[in-house]
Amino acid sequence: MKRAALLIVCLVCMAAGNGLAQEKVLINGIDANYPPFAYVDQSGKPSGFDVDAVDWIAAKMGFTVKHVPVDWDGIIPNLLAKKIDFICSGMSITPERAAKVNFTRPYWEVKNVFVTKKGSELKADDIYGRDVVVGMQAGTSEAKWMEDEKKKRGWKFEIRYYDSAPMAVEDVVNGRIDAAAMNYPPARDAERKKDVQIIGAFGEVEEFGAAVRKEDQEMLDTLNKGFEMLKADPYWEELISKHLNK
Repeated sequence: MKRAALLIVCLVCMAAGNGLAQEKVLINGIDANYPPFAYVDQSGKPSGFDVDAVDWIAAKMGFTVKHVPVDWDGIIPNLLAKKIDFICSGMSITPERAAKVNFTRPYWEVKNVFVTKKGSELKADDIYGRDVVVGMQAGTSEAKWMEDEKKKRGWKFEIRYYDSAPMAVEDVVNGRIDAAAMNYPPARDAERKKDVQIIGAFGEVEEFGAAVRKEDQEMLDTLNKGFEMLKADPYWEELISKHLNK
């Protein structure tokens, strides 16, 4: 009888210590159109580097995850409103965002680049002083940098905002704008698939991190530990080869 009671106590303690594994399905908010990090593929399935990375972390750390597309402009408000549990979707760590949410340790670095139609003679350094139109995804860190620097330096070009970087690329291809500005990985993805070319970099190198609510230390610790384990595992290099080194 005593053994049975002791066994029950042990099982209860194990369940209590299982943390996130005992909770409901955790929701990762993603940008539905940010290849190769996060996007919805032709079959309607969330895909990409970050999606695969979080799936691996969830399996290793003992929780279930669902990837839910959210409009980028509203993704942090959705996190703060507890409609999603964290954001792992190519999000740059910035002071403005860090004032609202906590970030994991950086897991990737990216530079920002300009993209033009293939064959265009427009150079990156020419953009700042010319009457051209540059497309950017609204609400991104690169858009914020460009807005601030344009105002500070009196640059002439016009910024046109889009719901996603691929939408800006489409307008470059169709000649509706002169260039698009974005992170390098989606620009490289576009260069492989569309009639566009990368012409040069701008701004500073950015770091990606997963975002959680300020009060959610358990989620932060879980994701930090998960990324630490993932980066030490051979699967990390497989992800890089699959999504980023094509």
